[in-house]
Formats: sequence, C-alpha cells, structure tokens
Amino acid sequence: MDELNLEIYEGETFGLLGPNGAGKTTTIRLLNCIIRPTSGSATVNGYDILNDQMDVRRVTGLLAESPGLYEKLSAHEFLEFIGALYDVPSDIIPDRIDDLLKLFGLHERRDHLLEGYSRGMKQRVLIAAALIHDPPILFFDEPTSTLDPRAALMVKDLIRGLARDAGKTIFISSHILPIVEELCDRIGIIDQGRLIALGTVEEVLSQTGTKTLEKAFIDLTGGVKEKELLTWREQKGAAA
Repeated sequence: MDELNLEIYEGETFGLLGPNGAGKTTTIRLLNCIIRPTSGSATVNGYDILNDQMDVRRVTGLLAESPGLYEKLSAHEFLEFIGALYDVPSDIIPDRIDDLLKLFGLHERRDHLLEGYSRGMKQRVLIAAALIHDPPILFFDEPTSTLDPRAALMVKDLIRGLARDAGKTIFISSHILPIVEELCDRIGIIDQGRLIALGTVEEVLSQTGTKTLEKAFIDLTGGVKEKELLTWREQKGAAA
C-alpha cells in the first residue's frame, strides 16, 4: 500500500473499489490482522492492528474472497466450530446458530452437509459464520464475484439488511461497480495501492466531472491500456 489513509465512520457501509491487483484484498487482510504492514499502522474500533490483534479479531467479522469451508460438516456443525474458535459461550451458541440459520433461510437444511449446498447457500453460511460472534464491524471481500445473479441479489439484500436492521459497520471490497454503488454510503477508489478518490458516489462524480461511476472509475484508473488489449488478443489467437 502507498500511504493509504482511510477513516470509516461507525454505522456506515463503505466500499473500496479498484482494478484487480489494486490492493483491495491486501487492505482487508491488514485491517483483520492476517498480514502485518511493513510501515504505518491502523486502528479498528479503537484497537491497534499491531498491538491488539486479538481485540481486533473479536470486533470484526470477515467474509474472505476465497474462504475455507469444511464441506464434510453440516451448516450447524460448521457454525458451531466457528463459534468455538471465537469463544462464543456454550450457553449462547445453540440459539445464535438457530437464529442465523433462520435469518438466512437455511434452517430446514441445517443438518445437510455443506458439500450439497449451492454456491449461493455456501456464501450465506459464510456470512453467518462472520456474524457468529456478533461483531460490530464486518468486512466483505468480493462478496458476489462468484455468484449467479439470483444468488448475488440475495447476498446484497442480506448485506443491506445487516446495515439497516443490525446497525453494523460494513466494509465492502469489490471491483464490481453496481454492488458498491447500490449498497455503500461512501466509496474509495484505489489504484496500485494508492487512494485516488474518496466520498459519496455523487461527490466522486463531481470530482471527476463524469455522469456514471463506471466512467469515473475508468477515468481515474486509466482504463484498459492498449498493450493489455494487444496481449489479450495475442493470447486469444494462440488459444484458437
């Protein structure tokens, strides 16, 4: 990251946009104490990511871009396992699992193995796992990138409900513009680890003199370079 400076407000849904490789996942991994910064620091809910790692993990829930899922477990068993990792009290965990499975429409299949779940259902289980310890801050890294339109819509509705009804602070990282535009109160755009725009969608459009977020994004990040198009064409021709 290149001196990235961000302040996320309590209770807001914030979206971090950027091309592939811009540093979005790295930012989320830093803020969740998965990797350490080579310089600088950050605080999450008042806890320092260098000195208070256990406290940071207690107040955050993470849906990773490529999460691990133990598919030989049922949904109930998986959530029970994740709850134990977060030290959720044994007298609380059964009711919390039931509540989450009902919230996400999975209660009737609670005892079915995850290997038989659709991709959208697995994503709902993973969101439930991020919520199992009731953290005030949630991180979603590319939450809809592998989903079909129906499953993506369901996940967007779930995120919208978490922000509206549960009062969570939500940090979404994506290169898919519509999800960020629909869900986020403010957005930031990064490119090569550097923050190049910050504000509401309307403010970013005003800053760039554009009418759509897509146009603003392309103008700010430089779009697709001609040499990248040529490389793609050469690869396509070689594969034919």
